[in-house]
Amino acid sequence: MKLPRIALALTALLLMGGAVAYYLVTQNNEDLPAGFVQGNGRIEAEQVEIAPKIAGRVDQVLAAEGDLVETGTVLVEMDTDELQAAHDRAKAEVALARQTKAEAEAVVLQRKSELQLAGQELERARTLLLSEHISEAVFDERETARHVAEAVLGAAKARVATADSQIAAAEAEVRRITAQISDSTIQAPTPGRVLYRLAEPGEVVNAGGPILTLLSLKEVYMEVFLPAREAGLLPIGAEARIVLDALPDYAIPAVVSFVSPEAQFTPKQVETLEEREKLVFRVRVRIPPDLVAGRIEHVKTGLRGVAIVRLDAGAPWPEALNRRIPPELFE
Repeated sequence: MKLPRIALALTALLLMGGAVAYYLVTQNNEDLPAGFVQGNGRIEAEQVEIAPKIAGRVDQVLAAEGDLVETGTVLVEMDTDELQAAHDRAKAEVALARQTKAEAEAVVLQRKSELQLAGQELERARTLLLSEHISEAVFDERETARHVAEAVLGAAKARVATADSQIAAAEAEVRRITAQISDSTIQAPTPGRVLYRLAEPGEVVNAGGPILTLLSLKEVYMEVFLPAREAGLLPIGAEARIVLDALPDYAIPAVVSFVSPEAQFTPKQVETLEEREKLVFRVRVRIPPDLVAGRIEHVKTGLRGVAIVRLDAGAPWPEALNRRIPPELFE
């Protein structure tokens, strides 16, 4: 029995779409035009651990797994009761150090007056000694008294300098604890998606202990492994296209952002034994951040596909690799 015409048309369309998918996804390097090379990989992004600088108790976790967050979004608030108490104590120590300095400055004024008086008495004693109205022993006493007053003034000034150091130390402690209190409100350092939530309110975590794992969407890329011959010709910034298995009819623009300086054997996760036996270079193909920002809610790591890299800047891209994902596809 013959198929209806509409069924035949649909079958033809499916075959055409399958042919495009086959060309984009399953082709090997020999099938590519001259000046191009490809490798298998999957979409990845940098993972950022959200953790406190100091040990403490988690007060609130304000993000759930899967949430999209912007730079500066508050993710975690740590308990700050002990820090607030330490902050109050440090401020009290600043006030005490300033009071100690004021007292030391008052003593300096007193010692200056005593030194001035001792100097005057020494001058009178010198005059009386010349006229032989006092003995040399009395003059020596006046001279010694002046030296003592001078030394006592120096000690008083030293106590003022010590008080200045105490004030500086106390103020530094206030700034340190203030910074710790500020750091207890942990914000997203980059736009991204919350991948894992590893702690809950009430839990005590160590310094650097992760509370959330954030998948940074500033650096979305695919890593592929290319033979030494092709990798040696590959410049940083070379144009590339990423074709995902989930969207085989479209190509995502990308650029080469990294080429490993050392060769290695293909990692075990590469599917075929033949490819795993090759000596290759790791190449990172990065999707531009502005392109990611426009589809940030749809970015998912782990999607598999291929990256096609242009070795020859003058080689025209095949028409199939210039098909961009239409915006309405995600509406």
